[in-house]
Amino acid sequence: MTGNPIAIRDIDHVVFRVVDLERVAGFWRDVLGAAFEKHQAEIGLYQLRVGASLVDLVPVDGKLGRMGGAAPGREGRNVDHVAFRVPDWDEAAILAHLAAHGIEAEVSRRYGADGEGPSIYLHDPEGNMIELKGPGEG
Repeated sequence: MTGNPIAIRDIDHVVFRVVDLERVAGFWRDVLGAAFEKHQAEIGLYQLRVGASLVDLVPVDGKLGRMGGAAPGREGRNVDHVAFRVPDWDEAAILAHLAAHGIEAEVSRRYGADGEGPSIYLHDPEGNMIELKGPGEG
């Protein structure tokens, strides 16, 4: 066998452990436009679709959540941040939408998978950092 058989293309899913499922799920739906996909209440898994990827929310008091230890908080993070590509980047519209949801944000320039381009960092209601990454420029 030649070469690496693992050819990662995109993010399949990201799992965030949460304390307040309804609040965080509402943020993902209302602010970031995620769509409800599936709820597996018996194991404590709430899944949302963002583009071709899933964001899984696992309440810390559910079956899966208890397996992960202490709840996320100021002194304990489970994930630093996750970056999601936003190919149709409209900076003014994105900033206005975030502001309408009470989120102050600014655009910075960062290097990502598509090269140097715009990005916005924001936090969900429980402090998980999310990066909205625009397309590379040049």
